[in-house]
Amino acid sequence: MGIMDDLKKTAGKLVRKNILEAPFVQEMCRTTANMYRLGWDERNGGNISCLLDEKEVAEYLDLNEVIRTIPTGFDASALIGRIFIVTGTGKYFKNVEYDPETNLGIIRIAKDGTTAELLWGYKDGGRFTSELPAHLMSHISRLAIDPAHRVVMHSHPTYTIAMNTVCPIDEKEFTHRLWQSNTESIVVFPDGVGILPCMVCGTNEIGEATAEKMKKFRLVVWTNHGIYGTGRDMDEAFGLIETVEKTAQIYMLSLGHAVNVIPDEILKGLAKRFDVTPLEGVLK
Repeated sequence: MGIMDDLKKTAGKLVRKNILEAPFVQEMCRTTANMYRLGWDERNGGNISCLLDEKEVAEYLDLNEVIRTIPTGFDASALIGRIFIVTGTGKYFKNVEYDPETNLGIIRIAKDGTTAELLWGYKDGGRFTSELPAHLMSHISRLAIDPAHRVVMHSHPTYTIAMNTVCPIDEKEFTHRLWQSNTESIVVFPDGVGILPCMVCGTNEIGEATAEKMKKFRLVVWTNHGIYGTGRDMDEAFGLIETVEKTAQIYMLSLGHAVNVIPDEILKGLAKRFDVTPLEGVLK
């Protein structure tokens, strides 16, 4: 009988596990708290969406019970039936761990492709992040490249934004400066970092531009705003942003004074040693 065998039955009635103890809810609580603590997501800045496994969600929720429907703001037909856990709009990351049901929501893309069915959360009448279209568009792009993709994470890491303000809007140049500042960089993100010019956030236009970049990059910087990171799990997406931010900090602390940068020959050696393929056109 599969997953239903794992669900307890009491007096003939199906009793599901406590959703607050679900690994995907707990992980969102830990991650948002960590991001706030690191200063990446001030106030209600930043958002996360994670694609969930339907069978795992069914252990905690009745998938036939829809609390309400919410327009997504664009046609997400490529994701019909997919279930996501998403941070709420206007919600502070620091509060997620104390009240997940208000600050998070679990949604399913409805059959019309333009509506999300709320299965759990946003209990104060709230809704998902205003940047959900950018998230869903990015999920579509990454899933086409990697079927194991699951996470889109957006944050405002200080040094990454600072470095972005003093560097040309040139993704190969930006990537090169990161690679030259920290040996870990070329190993962690050999595919480089995409960059968008300053755009109005929360719009379909920036979502479409981000999704286009996501066909090539797992990381995309929004000029004067922040960064998007993606991954097969929360650790991968978090680790990508974490490595960029640490390296950007090194770059900014040494700005104008660095006498030692990693030569391209060493970067090529690192790529060979760790069996990664660097973004073409960056190394001389």
